[in-house]
Amino acid sequence: MDVELRHLKALAAIAEAGTVTAAAGLLHMTQPALSRTLAQLESRVGVRLVDRSSRHLELTPAGTTLLGHGRAILAHLDAALADTRAVDRPLRLGYTCAVLGQQTVPLLRTWRRAHPHAPLEVVRQDNSTAGLATGDTDVAVLRTVPADPRIRTEALYTEDRVAALPDDHPLASRDRVRLAELTSGPALPLALWPDTGTASVDLWPPARRPARTVEVRNVDEWLNLIATGGAFGVGAAGTAESHGHPGVRFVPVGDAPAATVYLARPAHPTHPRTEEFLAAVREVVSA
Repeated sequence: MDVELRHLKALAAIAEAGTVTAAAGLLHMTQPALSRTLAQLESRVGVRLVDRSSRHLELTPAGTTLLGHGRAILAHLDAALADTRAVDRPLRLGYTCAVLGQQTVPLLRTWRRAHPHAPLEVVRQDNSTAGLATGDTDVAVLRTVPADPRIRTEALYTEDRVAALPDDHPLASRDRVRLAELTSGPALPLALWPDTGTASVDLWPPARRPARTVEVRNVDEWLNLIATGGAFGVGAAGTAESHGHPGVRFVPVGDAPAATVYLARPAHPTHPRTEEFLAAVREVVSA
């Protein structure tokens, strides 16, 4: 039985797309060519794999069985190729607004001492997976859980919330504030970055929510807007620990729920040192 990777890819695409036409588009091939590939696969396996009796194709029980094994084979191949390519490159740690706050430097130093020949590259990526979904990073620290099913996350710890205020704001000199105080009177708009930030108007009860919001694209825009008096923000303590700014004062918010810090990685690792690094992170944060 001479089944090739292209046959397994064809079956997987048909299962995902539901029609030969759509599957051919996913594989960047013509419909007749894909139909021939499917027919060839069924001939070599010796059983019918796809039920063609309706307009929307359905896999037969045999097709479903082969699909499960085929996806595992393709995933293992992708992981093997990624490991091969990754041997000579740094492990890339992605983040959006902060890594581990005050524990970032201990983590980097611990890794460098324990793995002197395995360089670590810390990369900021302004998207919901900190570069994991696009293959730009291998591991990431996030403060929201991405919807991407290809990403696996685990909770590491929680952080207190802080208000980010212009340093001349009436509340900036306080040791602690409450959420309601941030939206009382002629309050500033709330600065949000929807893809990666931890704050939203849902932190407040409906009657006390900010009257206005303004969106930014990353932590730099967030800080600059706040420093110039254009907005206030609510973030996790790790952001305050990692991003000091001369025009911004961070004040703990006493009644805001804590933010969770997550360790994230692809379902199929893209670097051979991934598991070692995950263990190193867990050890540092549990110390």
